[in-house]
Amino acid sequence: MKSTVEKLSPTRVRINVEVPFTELEPEFDRAFKQLAKQVRLPGFRPGKAPRKLLEARVGREAMLDQVVSEAVPGRYSEAVTTTQVNPLGQPEIEITKKEYGEDLVFTAEVDVRPDIELPDLTTLKITVDPIEITDEEVDAELQSLRARFGTLTGVDRAAQNGDFVSIDLSGSVDGKELPEAATEGLSHEVGSGQLIDGLDEAIVGLKEGESRVFTTKLVAGEHAGQEAQVTVTVKSVKERELPEPDDDFAQLASEFDTIDELRASLREQVERTKRVQQAEQIRDKTLETLLEQIEVPLPENIVQAQVDDTLHSAIHNLDHDEARFAEVLEAQGSSREEFDADNRSNAEKGVKTQLLVDAIADKLEVQVSQNDITERLMLMSQQYGMEPQQLLQALQQNNQLAAMFADVRRGLAVAAVVQGATVTDSDGNEIDTTEFFGRSGEQAQTDAPEDEPQADEAPADEEPADTK
Repeated sequence: MKSTVEKLSPTRVRINVEVPFTELEPEFDRAFKQLAKQVRLPGFRPGKAPRKLLEARVGREAMLDQVVSEAVPGRYSEAVTTTQVNPLGQPEIEITKKEYGEDLVFTAEVDVRPDIELPDLTTLKITVDPIEITDEEVDAELQSLRARFGTLTGVDRAAQNGDFVSIDLSGSVDGKELPEAATEGLSHEVGSGQLIDGLDEAIVGLKEGESRVFTTKLVAGEHAGQEAQVTVTVKSVKERELPEPDDDFAQLASEFDTIDELRASLREQVERTKRVQQAEQIRDKTLETLLEQIEVPLPENIVQAQVDDTLHSAIHNLDHDEARFAEVLEAQGSSREEFDADNRSNAEKGVKTQLLVDAIADKLEVQVSQNDITERLMLMSQQYGMEPQQLLQALQQNNQLAAMFADVRRGLAVAAVVQGATVTDSDGNEIDTTEFFGRSGEQAQTDAPEDEPQADEAPADEEPADTK
């Protein structure tokens, strides 16, 4: 088989493939043997009919079509391997020559990963916000902890923000009742904004047994985008009494003996949260800086596929009703034009980021270990509330293991870039990134005990793990 590549653009190629007929003859033999078992010819036992009679019965062209349709996918994959093309998505295949006894000729146009020129990644400089912890933030954590140990007490007054109420709700659109909007005995914290727009404002000032009608715009369901008249009735009003923030409370709510020790622990929690947030900002700023500095050609078909997929997901629950979708967007303060523009922008950025990080992973020869995969499975199983083995089976059944592997590799590639970059906060302080991004290879080898193998070495009696 012969195959050559024509570069149509930085992100698209045409693979020209010629398959000698002699290579297809074994496949014709298998096809005729299978056909002989299925077709009954007078005077011949099943599977024993001569090939020439079968050709006359079925037709040589029909057999040629069958063999070619079965052979082309495999020959395309072989051509991709031999030409070292990195395809993205499915190819557009055109058979240009198909005659019995002669070479099979076809072309395959496919989007490919572009060649990306990468700079010296060790010169990368990243600047993020400094970590600052205020007394108000610690007080907020203490207040949240006190709320967990608070008690609700009924009050004989009008509801106000911060109260807990039991309410009944009913709604209508243009005078028609909405059964799906009716509920009784719903518990709600006034001022939380967790239900529908306008509800908290309607509740404030109502006493037990009192009702109020207000208008709100529905954002989901059959009447999404339409205005509804909602009636709220307050069944009970309770206020939350919080325990005093003293040593007794510290002993009740924690392992600490004093409130000062508890506050110190809460300050550490705030700091930990901010370190995680800063690590996320470091990752995002690293990608943003790379995208600003490096040109990444975009394969239009891949971008369009992501645009279409996002749009499909957005309107799937609306029965793909474009008019209703426009109403929902309007209720959210947006429009179809804004949605389409944001959708394309996000798709372009997403595809560009993946292509860039994959190129970096190749350049840095990033390897994914079994431990990396296990850690990701454990994290995902916690997020989805599934056992790791159950999640693994689900990923296998949905052909998502390769996507997870690629995502893990990209994460390792970004971590490697951060390890080699200079990361400071806006105050000029250098940030130690090892907690969330690990040590660079050079650091890790320097820190490793002398009697243990280095990270890139395998013990003499062990084979390296197969991560393919």
